[in-house]
Amino acid sequence: MMKLIKILFLFLTLSACGQNATEMKTPENANEKFEEFISKKKFVEENYYPGIADEKMRPIFTEKINKAASDFKTVAESENPTDKKYQEKIKVGLSRFADVYMELDTEDRERVCTYFEELMDIVGLESSNGQLNKFMYGFAPNEITNKN
Repeated sequence: MMKLIKILFLFLTLSACGQNATEMKTPENANEKFEEFISKKKFVEENYYPGIADEKMRPIFTEKINKAASDFKTVAESENPTDKKYQEKIKVGLSRFADVYMELDTEDRERVCTYFEELMDIVGLESSNGQLNKFMYGFAPNEITNKN
């Protein structure tokens, strides 16, 4: 009976650990970085990105990604920013592209993901929890692992 209790305790401890949010410290220059990010022109040709495929979509895509930046800024300025709160904002931000997803070619989807990675870098968030991969490729790495 004691062994069963220990196993149950271990199971409950491990399952609780996987759901805990990690508190994050907002970098001192985060507000400045968010303002820079929001003010810069987006979906323009740079590095290997050829620029937006459909020019009339630039303001629409820019507004959607800037809302995500504002969401991140709100979390960063909150009393208790956590990785889970930022990951929720990634989910919300990516969902804003659902209505225009078919308008996004591969390069534009990559660029959206790159912008989210820039936001993650501003606050030191290490993982989107597979959300960017799912947006880009239609599946998250942990979905493959869970199927095996």
